[in-house]
Amino acid sequence: MFGSLGMPELIVIFVIALIIFGPRKLPELGKSLGRSIAEFKKASNELRSTLEEEIRIEEQRTPVEAQKAAAQAVPAAAHVEDVVARKVDQGA
Repeated sequence: MFGSLGMPELIVIFVIALIIFGPRKLPELGKSLGRSIAEFKKASNELRSTLEEEIRIEEQRTPVEAQKAAAQAVPAAAHVEDVVARKVDQGA
């Protein structure tokens, strides 16, 4: 949970915090630290879900745009074939 911090390091940190802030202020600081961590996790989860939603929307949009481009290309190709056929008929 705390990475490479072991029990002795955590005890030293707790003792230093107890000396600096005192026994009355320490529980209050713990609560505010817990709230801050919870808010940070909530914000990061919201950001992650928003990014995933945007990626999903973009992935859905890309095939639709490709289909539209293909649909527009087909009539243009048919038009080119008509023009070529007319030129051949005129030349013959």
